[in-house]
Amino acid sequence: MFRKLDEIKVLRDPVHGYIHVELQVIWDLINSSWFQRLRRIRQLGGAYMVYHCAEHSRFSHSLGVYEIVRRIVTEIGDIEKALNEQEKVTVMAAALLHDIGHGPYSHALESVTGVSHEVFTCRIIEENTEITRILENCSEGLAKDTADIIRHRSANPLLYQLISSQLDADRMDYLLRDAYFTGTKYGEFDLERILRTLRVEDGRLLVVKGSGVYAVENYIMARYHMYWQVYYHPTARSYEYILHALFRRIRDISSGEDDLLPLFRPLVNKKKISLDDYFKLDENSVSFGFEKLTEHPDPVIRDLSLRVRDRKLFAYADSSPGGNRKIRNRLRNEGYDLKYYFGRDTVAQNPYIPYNGDHNEAIWVRMSDGSIRELSNASNIVYSLIHGPAHDDNKVFFPEDK
Repeated sequence: MFRKLDEIKVLRDPVHGYIHVELQVIWDLINSSWFQRLRRIRQLGGAYMVYHCAEHSRFSHSLGVYEIVRRIVTEIGDIEKALNEQEKVTVMAAALLHDIGHGPYSHALESVTGVSHEVFTCRIIEENTEITRILENCSEGLAKDTADIIRHRSANPLLYQLISSQLDADRMDYLLRDAYFTGTKYGEFDLERILRTLRVEDGRLLVVKGSGVYAVENYIMARYHMYWQVYYHPTARSYEYILHALFRRIRDISSGEDDLLPLFRPLVNKKKISLDDYFKLDENSVSFGFEKLTEHPDPVIRDLSLRVRDRKLFAYADSSPGGNRKIRNRLRNEGYDLKYYFGRDTVAQNPYIPYNGDHNEAIWVRMSDGSIRELSNASNIVYSLIHGPAHDDNKVFFPEDK
């Protein structure tokens, strides 16, 4: 039996109304130093350079994912019956901790370390940290079981479907939360209807009732619009490219000694980053580091740091052979190092990926006759989306004319 708090804790939330915490282990995890660190990591990376209110954190998002999973495993009859108490607690812990390995400016940082945030997440959960001790003190083996959900290795695939699939609590929360804080109404969808229509097939496969297909279509379209209007906005990508270039320049010129701030040394010495060093890498500390780098003797580091601090972003244009050649020639003539001052980025987004051999990765619909169909075979809208022309965006980023 898992220990409960003397009274249920409630945290006000603009998306879900309240976050409800009944279990001591969840409350302890929330109050841990590692989880509190997520207050200092923005959710949306470079998008806050476009949408000025998008200052929300991975802390609030992680609480939101936990709340959706908590509701699913306690309020939806099919799922409540399909899981035992140990599985419910484990999947709630995994929902809360699924992003705990994120670093500042996450994707730019990952390009420097070469290590995904999921790897850091599992290390933080399992490598004898405060998080590990909280989980193990609650139930022996809970740390590994929690990490296994994040690694998609859980013995019960239903657990990781709730957190990481094409219809999961992670996407549901970040779409609604990001839409709220960016003011982009087309990112909204009917969460309550989706939750009401979730069911379990054979005790291990998450499905949606046929009557919930319209709500799922709305969710798919919300995801599609949010990617192209928010996550892939070219101004946000310009900001992130400058971060990439700055981290790359730091790594290229550093000897790993004292020529750069100690904060950045773990990023440039090409060794495995310790969790103690990783803990210190949040957006407050890195922003302070960038401020110090505005006085660095290297002109590239100094310039890129000023651009990050003052939002002096690169221009962008559609990539084409002729256009790119003209831009590169101009940059050379103006004395720019193209390694740091010319970048190309292509993004593409599939709002839904149909069944590809893994039942756990698709969205399945239980029709009124009891048959199970993959979503693209149950929705004309989704079928049209995945069989329509591919949509990608190939941009180049570069400084404006001097």
